[in-house]
Amino acid sequence: MDKMRKLPDAEFDIMKVVWANEPPITTSEIMKQLGDEKEWKIQTIVSLMIRLVERGFLRSEKHGKERTYFPLVNKENYLKFETGNFVKQFHENSFLSLVSTMYDDEALTDEDIDELLKWVKERRG
Repeated sequence: MDKMRKLPDAEFDIMKVVWANEPPITTSEIMKQLGDEKEWKIQTIVSLMIRLVERGFLRSEKHGKERTYFPLVNKENYLKFETGNFVKQFHENSFLSLVSTMYDDEALTDEDIDELLKWVKERRG
């Protein structure tokens, strides 16, 4: 994939299911895991899968009547990309701005802060 792009929410929902399962995955397996929760029809899932193939997130193989899909982008790389974009767009590339916003909103607990301090100490070596 040349340049990764942000996924629309519906496509990201599909990728979360793909990443949570051992590849390959079929449309019917995704329907089983997402269909009820999202109230999506099979045609919707098929369309989203086709878009994900076009965007370079999935590879598709046909076996008889069944089509299987394999992830081409792993979850960690996508989350790094998304998080980097978020910090750049909303926090001017400042990790401190991000943490401070979460702290001011009381989204961070004392346990979170302890974990963050531990993480920083480990990184410093």
